[in-house]
Amino acid sequence: MSSADLAIGLPRPRYRGAFGRLYASELRLILGRRRNLALLAVLGVIPVLIGIAVDVNTPRGGDGPEFLGQITDNGLFLVFTALTVCLPLFLPLVVGVVSGDTIAGEAGLGTLRYLLTVPVTRRRLLAVKTLGALTFTAAAVLTITVVGLVVGAVLFGLHDVTLLSGDTVSLGNGLTRMVGVAAYVVVALFGLAAVGLFLSTLTENAIAAMATTVAFSVFSLVLDAVPQLSAIHPWLLTHNWLGFGELLRTGVDGRLLLQWSLLHLSYAAVFLSLAFARITTKDITS
Repeated sequence: MSSADLAIGLPRPRYRGAFGRLYASELRLILGRRRNLALLAVLGVIPVLIGIAVDVNTPRGGDGPEFLGQITDNGLFLVFTALTVCLPLFLPLVVGVVSGDTIAGEAGLGTLRYLLTVPVTRRRLLAVKTLGALTFTAAAVLTITVVGLVVGAVLFGLHDVTLLSGDTVSLGNGLTRMVGVAAYVVVALFGLAAVGLFLSTLTENAIAAMATTVAFSVFSLVLDAVPQLSAIHPWLLTHNWLGFGELLRTGVDGRLLLQWSLLHLSYAAVFLSLAFARITTKDITS
């Protein structure tokens, strides 16, 4: 199709499998960057350091996160502790860097205009960028989970799980809960990834989009720490990030988990809608 056809808005031809190829290209772009691989490596080191520290010096009662004292009894709790430690800063930093770079990075390098001159609509481009950011978010959480599980098994062993409510469940049940915890964290961080995608459509400066995304999560954490603002706490993006502890109780309140997850998904829906409005109506290629 000629450039004249594109200019007058004629529909572009459809190519079977084009979305899959574009998504695969996006994954190669994200995972091929040394910066992103270094971020995953740093996340993988954190459960190793926690495990070694606990193995060398067992924490006294009341020290550290809620799960820390249970690591020596069951290595599975190393996963929960590592996620608890990483959620306030490390994971938002990783998600902010990748999501903030999605559109702004392409625009800054001048490659965005070339993507949009081939049979790639802006809607499809945003869908692929969103899926790529979500995939990397899942990879970041999975890195902590897998490394934490392996290190915990080597240092402390895996046994039947004593839940926070005091009841004991089988190891299989505990592993299922671990998968649920990881999925909950991914959903929680997806809201922040959507914020980063929207901010990435506002600028050609990828660093600015990354920094603003991370600042968004930090600002939410600061507001959540002010008791006088308790009325707005339930609506903050970060307020229930650690709500996965509910999965480690005997009577799991599915209603609460669904409510918190819907809040995170609502953030994602709002900011992805804003990103769609921006990318389809503004000149983002100049």
